[in-house]
Amino acid sequence: MTAGLIADIGATNARFALADREGIHDEQILKCEDYPGIFEAAESYLYKVGNPAIAKAAVAIAGPVQGDRFEMTNHPWSFSVSAVREKLGLQSFRLINDFEAIALAVPHLEKDTDYRQVMKGQVIAGAPIGIIGPGTGLGVASLVRDGGTYCTVPGEGGHVTMPAKTQREFDVFQWLLQQKYHHVSAERVCSGKGLVNIYNALRGLDGRTDLPELVPAQISERALKRQCPLCEEALDLMLGFLGRVAGNLALTIGAQGGIYIAGGIVQRLGDYFDRSRFGEEFTAKGRFKDYMSAIPVFVISNDFPAFIGLHAAMMRN
Repeated sequence: MTAGLIADIGATNARFALADREGIHDEQILKCEDYPGIFEAAESYLYKVGNPAIAKAAVAIAGPVQGDRFEMTNHPWSFSVSAVREKLGLQSFRLINDFEAIALAVPHLEKDTDYRQVMKGQVIAGAPIGIIGPGTGLGVASLVRDGGTYCTVPGEGGHVTMPAKTQREFDVFQWLLQQKYHHVSAERVCSGKGLVNIYNALRGLDGRTDLPELVPAQISERALKRQCPLCEEALDLMLGFLGRVAGNLALTIGAQGGIYIAGGIVQRLGDYFDRSRFGEEFTAKGRFKDYMSAIPVFVISNDFPAFIGLHAAMMRN
């Protein structure tokens, strides 16, 4: 079988690989900012792996997929699907939402190897499954049973309005509304950029002009090492917000098949995440606390879960 091209493209990284019936191979990560568009990135990758003959491609990308024209939500790439297909000389070029690809992967993941359980609960076979993950933005998707197989339901749940429960949270949102945004979505406070937003809001609210501007990794590192109380508060708030949104997703779809958390941010936090406010906020649904406590939560540890989903989709077609 001729190899197919698969790619998982976010706002920061463009991950490429080749896929065939033998599996997935030749994985590489390119920086989106190094290329003017998806065609140039794909062309560069194919050159790096020896320009193999490919007839089709399946690409997962951050943003809503509607029609031929695609514009990324958190990155300036904009392109015509058909034009990229023609320029790459492909018979088919399938574009899907990045979290739809991760949802496609979930039924194929291996426990302990590809994910770990972080909240107690028992999977109910055939029940809906929710997928959520903070990266540069916040991705959301779900799986629902249709007969004997799961079907993916992509969406843009990262852009739902984020609720505040405490005065401190309300003040953070007000600061963001006054200084930066006209809408505080979940993504604005549950992502890499969201962590920076929270940190900057806390700096502004507390008048901490002595604290430097930081990128997400620096905030997380200082919080984990307990070097900066404001960084600790920012990370604590972000994980609490993530738990709240993930709980809303679980309650909305009845995710008794489990909630899976994707993305490198949570994966890199390790045990810190397990001890965070995530679990408390996830189950804080009033009369439905016991219902929520029975829903298992997993953290995906596989570095390329979208590849698994794209490979499964490519082999099926």
